[in-house]
Amino acid sequence: MLLQISQDSFWLWQLLGRLHPLIVHFPIGLLCVTLFLELINWKQNPKTYQQAARLLVGIGTVSAFFAIIFGLLLAGNEGTEGRTFEIHRLTGIATFLLAALTWFFLRKEKQTHYRILLFLTVGGVTVAGHYGALLTHGDTYLSEVLPFDDDRQIDAPSAALVQFANLGETLTDQQVQDLNLEVRTILAHNCYNCHGEAKKKGGLRMDSREALFAGGEGGPVLIPGNPEKSELIRRITLPTGHKEAMPTKGKRLNADQTGILKLWIAKGAPWPDQEKSIYRVAAIAPRLPDLPPATAEYNQPVDRLVNAYFNQTKTEWKPAVDDRVYIRRVYLDIIGLLPPPARIDQFLADTRPAKREILVKELLNRNHDYAQHWLTFWNDLLRNDYSGTGYITGGRSDITRWLYNSLEVNKPYNWFVKELISPEKESAGFIKGIKWRGTINSSQRTEMQAAQNVAQVFMGLNLKCASCHDSFISDWKLEDAFGFASIFADSLLEIHRCDLPTGKIATSRMLYPELGEISITADTEQRLRELADFLVQPKDGRLYRTLVNRVWAQLMGRGIVEPVDEMDNVPWSEDLLDWLAYDFAETGYDMKQLIFKIVTSSTYQLPSVSIQEAGDLAAEEFRFTGMIRRRLSAEQFADAISVSFSPIYADSAIALKRLPEHIKEVIPFPRASLVLNDPFLTALGRPNRETVSTSRISQANLLQALELTNGVRFYETLKRGASEWRSRYPTWDMLLAALYTNAYGRAPLPDEVAAAKKILGEQPDEEAIQDLVWALALSPEFQLIY
Repeated sequence: MLLQISQDSFWLWQLLGRLHPLIVHFPIGLLCVTLFLELINWKQNPKTYQQAARLLVGIGTVSAFFAIIFGLLLAGNEGTEGRTFEIHRLTGIATFLLAALTWFFLRKEKQTHYRILLFLTVGGVTVAGHYGALLTHGDTYLSEVLPFDDDRQIDAPSAALVQFANLGETLTDQQVQDLNLEVRTILAHNCYNCHGEAKKKGGLRMDSREALFAGGEGGPVLIPGNPEKSELIRRITLPTGHKEAMPTKGKRLNADQTGILKLWIAKGAPWPDQEKSIYRVAAIAPRLPDLPPATAEYNQPVDRLVNAYFNQTKTEWKPAVDDRVYIRRVYLDIIGLLPPPARIDQFLADTRPAKREILVKELLNRNHDYAQHWLTFWNDLLRNDYSGTGYITGGRSDITRWLYNSLEVNKPYNWFVKELISPEKESAGFIKGIKWRGTINSSQRTEMQAAQNVAQVFMGLNLKCASCHDSFISDWKLEDAFGFASIFADSLLEIHRCDLPTGKIATSRMLYPELGEISITADTEQRLRELADFLVQPKDGRLYRTLVNRVWAQLMGRGIVEPVDEMDNVPWSEDLLDWLAYDFAETGYDMKQLIFKIVTSSTYQLPSVSIQEAGDLAAEEFRFTGMIRRRLSAEQFADAISVSFSPIYADSAIALKRLPEHIKEVIPFPRASLVLNDPFLTALGRPNRETVSTSRISQANLLQALELTNGVRFYETLKRGASEWRSRYPTWDMLLAALYTNAYGRAPLPDEVAAAKKILGEQPDEEAIQDLVWALALSPEFQLIY
């Protein structure tokens, strides 16, 4: 229950979660003191400190338990994840269990067991504390201060340093531009946090030529032509721990970075008249790349572009997946359901060369099933849900009727976007955002929410940093965010920096002026119409690149650009991204046509590949070789259970009560996308949708495991299903064949028959059937999309 509460962002759970760092030090201190007492009393009377030890270990054990609970609340509210967190969490739990055992054997006066366990407990505290420090201070928290840290001592200079070291006495304009770009990149990543517009420590700013050359309270920080006498170089080369060493926080500059700064100053600290951005900025305009030549095997445009990429990266095509894998894959990707056994048999027996294309068209024409599946994708993106913050108080409205109808009729994407940004009543919930109760910070007022959400969803752009201060990770400024937010405002917005008013009033403006200019004197309704028209025009290639990248990621497990909300990142195939976006606009902004082109390509039909860590998806060295193997989403898994065993939401009211009757009539069972969120769906990854959600973690986690093993809804569903299956199939062999056909679309293998027979027995009872169904549902073959 506590794990579920942590997902709901109730203020009390957030507060308790943030007490974790405070409460966690209590058991650390008590347990370490107990060990100290045992060491000084090692050969003395073991009972001298026993009463104190009992008290210390007892209190330490109880407080360790609460530290775990508060830690889980903190992780749930702040979205903590990853390998470091998992180790911290598991060692924390292990420490509590060891502490409990220590206290138990101490009570039983088992002195040897007690002392061994006490050593192990303190060891657990040490490991858990270490990984907790890595979570808060970074993975290099300890290693970065060591003299042999790889990041601080590099055997050979980098290619960039070698390149710049070979510059002549007189630099060309391009050499000045390249060297300056490298220098400003170093300064941005290491210095702007303390010496930027928002914070001028020591009176020094380093984010512009004029400010940097002006110096700070202590005078100039650099002397062009003389790095040895430049204060900047002295500060960054002081030993770690020196009170004047810079940067004061985070990693010190490595030898390469210091070398480039020295070289730049030695060359006179050149600064070009026209600066390039230190961050990659993707083009706005659409681009139609030339298609590579077709081959006998690969003549579809997607495949021709991927074939060129494979040739470039020396990657070989693998044989396409078989029909059984393909039909399951496209059923789940297009309509979110498992294919019926009879349809699998029919498809396997079909000898037509174009049968896969025929199947895809058939699925795309199942408008209601298509709408119910893709509703989840758009609900996550558009913050549309059926309950949660703002619904009870009337500060939030849903767009479900409009969204469902739009998907059902396959509304062209340009009109889809226009109706969300310049909305009618039924589509206004996205723009209006959540009207929070009470005082909030300026970066969460509804106008800023609208600006952030539109930028993120439709442009693949993160404005959250720039909503509080000038961004440290992009060129976006505070004025840009407030200017864009003003388009959605009914009154003038005062710019706030870090929640403090600046006295400046924002002026309505586009993020990309080349798309158009908002009329300053227009009312809100007119401004929204202008914004919608500017965004959907064909020359806004970024809008359509963002969309096709999201759809590609949904179908392939990883975007062409990753993360999908950072469209200025380098795509693994720029030509593929640009061609898909250009073709999408040219062919009528047709979502279903886009899906058809992807899922009928040989690229989509490649065998899936697995990843070890979620972070591998965004790694710079990523190489595309095929669809990323992924776990069924919460909604897909729930629907698969409903189709294969028993409706998991048989007793739930459909959330779409306000939809026309003809839609309700075609719904055979309540799809998970249509029901209120609950602990089962939350555990399997459905977000609360109070913020935009553009991706879900596909890997299994502890919360999911707990829900699938102990969750009430899952248990009751399997129990109800077991009763039904027993009445329909009284003998174990008939029952087994039916269960495997429903779950996997195939007959059980001989070793599976033998194992299942042991579970079922000759006369299966409901508990045995339930155990078998649970095992089938939790197997990788059921849970993964291969």
